[in-house]
Amino acid sequence: MSEYGDFSTGEQHEALDELHQVDASQEDYQSQFGVFQQDHAAAESTSFDQGHHVEYTGADGSHYEESDFTSYDHSAAETDSVFAAEGSESYNASEFHELNALQARFDAAFAEGTYASN
Repeated sequence: MSEYGDFSTGEQHEALDELHQVDASQEDYQSQFGVFQQDHAAAESTSFDQGHHVEYTGADGSHYEESDFTSYDHSAAETDSVFAAEGSESYNASEFHELNALQARFDAAFAEGTYASN
């Protein structure tokens, strides 16, 4: 009589957890301004007066009068102004986040056998 036996048993567990996360942010601000102003003003005034005066009184008490006059006025004003402004402004911000996680669990158990008898 001959016997032959074969048995096997097994167990297997697997697990894999994976997490991947990325957060990113970026800000940027720039400003540039410039002002330039130039002013010019001028004023001028001239006055010129000229006159002649004659006075005469007649007959016996003679009277004679004469006058000449000249009047001259001149005024001038001038102004110059310059205004300049220049500026610059800048802002920069940056953020970065990253999270990587990996969890692995592998369990295995196995039994195998062979039986033979003669």
